[in-house]
Amino acid sequence: MVLMHGSLMTCHNFMRLGAALSGNFTVYLPDRRGRGMSGPYGPDFTLQRAAEDVQALMERTGARNVFGLSAGAIPILHWALTCPKGYRIAVYEPPLPVHGLAFSPVAWLPRYEQEMAQARLAAALVTIAKGTKDSRLIEALPRAVIVPLMSVALRAQAQRADGDVTLNDLIPTMGKDARLVVDAAGLISASIAVQAEVQLLGGSKSAGYFKDALDALHAAIPHARRVELRRLGHLAADNDGHPDRVAHALADFFTNDHPSPGSG
Repeated sequence: MVLMHGSLMTCHNFMRLGAALSGNFTVYLPDRRGRGMSGPYGPDFTLQRAAEDVQALMERTGARNVFGLSAGAIPILHWALTCPKGYRIAVYEPPLPVHGLAFSPVAWLPRYEQEMAQARLAAALVTIAKGTKDSRLIEALPRAVIVPLMSVALRAQAQRADGDVTLNDLIPTMGKDARLVVDAAGLISASIAVQAEVQLLGGSKSAGYFKDALDALHAAIPHARRVELRRLGHLAADNDGHPDRVAHALADFFTNDHPSPGSG
């Protein structure tokens, strides 16, 4: 199987998830474009190009199973519009815009781009965290308090990295991931064309807009099953989350027949 990481991550964030699945599967952990061991985005990087990357990975590895977290799930879903039957696809909370709802998953993008243009990485990271609602603590604290603290944390993390990819390296990639969300404006309605079996994973503690997107995908995709993992949040698959529980759900889906899609 192929495991595609989310935003502000590299393949290393899925090491525990991959290890938990490696007893039953050959696991591939690619870095998405622009980070880690992968090359730069290149000119005209779009959702279509990201979906072509998924296609290339599936062809090269021969994998029939693929999992994507958050923004890493969006190119997989776009690829799924044209992939043939015989594949199984699992996604965890893609931040897709839902038609008819006022909330935008990328409303933070203009402020982020302005702060990036000013090389204010800590401020940009706070904008991301507040806009994506990943942390209730950061949502609650005023920017005047949290930005200086974030700046200290980024410096400390960079000093500990010892040659590894740092958050300072990953913050610039968020603009590309946000553009994937913008490109995916019609992806939910288009998902009626998906022929593969699909598992829609989410956590009970995640922000409401993730659940709205999963509900809309569940209604659109013909062969989708919806599974909510209790007491887990958006980053459950990460090394610092609960990757063992995510691995259990993935192994069940990828190895067993589920003739009647439904909620779990």
